[in-house]
Amino acid sequence: MLLRQLRYFAAVVETGSFTEAAERCHISQSAMSQQVQALERELRVKLLHRKNRSFTLTAAGEHLYRKGCPLLDQLEHLCRETTELGETAPPSLQTGCLRGYSGPEFQLAVAEFTQAHPEVLVEIFNGSHEDLYDALRLGRVDVVLNDQRRAFSDAYVNQILTTGACCVELSSRSQLAAREGLTAQELRELPCILAVAPDQRDNEKTYYRDIMGLESEFLFADDLEQARLLVVGGKGYLPVEGVPQAHPVSVPLHRIPLLRNGMPILRNYCVFWKVDNKNPYIEDFARTLQKQFTS
Repeated sequence: MLLRQLRYFAAVVETGSFTEAAERCHISQSAMSQQVQALERELRVKLLHRKNRSFTLTAAGEHLYRKGCPLLDQLEHLCRETTELGETAPPSLQTGCLRGYSGPEFQLAVAEFTQAHPEVLVEIFNGSHEDLYDALRLGRVDVVLNDQRRAFSDAYVNQILTTGACCVELSSRSQLAAREGLTAQELRELPCILAVAPDQRDNEKTYYRDIMGLESEFLFADDLEQARLLVVGGKGYLPVEGVPQAHPVSVPLHRIPLLRNGMPILRNYCVFWKVDNKNPYIEDFARTLQKQFTS
């Protein structure tokens, strides 16, 4: 039995006319008559006593109309709800984090936020500084954890989460692993390993060479885990993003501050989002992220 045939039958009963019912349902009179007849064949019972251009309801027809109309209303309401759910995307938050970020704060913030807002779909984009900047600028992400390499812009909310010393990770077998601090000059004979996607390698190499002053040969890894494996294997050193936690004793890596003029090189890590972004979950996520740094 088709929902459409029930609608047509109800229209005929309510208007008392096949012609008016056809006009209401925007079909021809002959099509209306054929659909009601098809419904009768489906049910194997007469619903209407036809006489010339008039009709009366049979007992079966009256029962179907009386019991079927409330069900028809419920079905139509259900169909509307289903359509609306299909057209309305669930609430979501597009987040971004540095590909080589080594601290636990971002992961902890995502875990706490999703526990507080299980209805929100949180998606995570990892990339270099430039990847994150472009994704935010073009509206592909809502909020990012990124390092500060540019002057703050009024087009964005710019919140400094922490200021930390830039560090490098070395294999514990390296002769430099026991040092309290290292300069770019002291690292120049070792390759610098960067965790960065292929399309951003030139940008990251330029930044670490021209801004950070690293004079080494550069090697590249796709992610932080791969980069650390290269470090453990003695292939070079890894500049570490973020304010990292101490490694367990079992991890064969040493983390050492990077120095310039005898002082640690400092870097700001910030949460950024566009001022005109109306996603209602951004500020809550930013507060959750800030909490991870302050605690």
